[in-house]
Amino acid sequence: MLGHAASSATLDAVLTTNTGCLVDLRKLKTLIDLVSESNISELEIAESEGTVRIVKAGAVAPAAVAAPAAVVMAAPPPAASEPAAAAAVEPAAEAGHRVTSPMVGTFYRAATPGGKPFVDVGSQVKEGDKLCIIEAMKILNEIEADHAGVVKAVLANDGQAVEYGQPLFVIE
Repeated sequence: MLGHAASSATLDAVLTTNTGCLVDLRKLKTLIDLVSESNISELEIAESEGTVRIVKAGAVAPAAVAAPAAVVMAAPPPAASEPAAAAAVEPAAEAGHRVTSPMVGTFYRAATPGGKPFVDVGSQVKEGDKLCIIEAMKILNEIEADHAGVVKAVLANDGQAVEYGQPLFVIE
């Protein structure tokens, strides 16, 4: 709900909303950084001075999204190459059963950073075995095998953001 900027001399310090209230740009930048570094897609804060809404790229954005959302929408180029790398693995992976992500979150192959992965390519798994962890909203969710067999492919990278329904593993 942001309107026009105050005078160019104060542009780095405040922004005027459509109701005439001032918003501290340092606060706004901090909020934008928090949204861009987290798994949330939208943040709306209402204070006595007004309301600020920040929507992350790829989220369904309401018509009232302002210029700060454009800054958040600028995705780093490596993120675009990660799905391409996963897509390169997927054609060979079509031969087996795919285990997909049941939620949006961050994919982890091990219980601790740098720890031994729950499974590797070639690992024998049975139904109910832990395959990975997906962190969503600071909650660690263990993802279990829903099919017995041998892990033929790991389709996500450690620490990568994953979407609902995104293939994570191929089990034959």
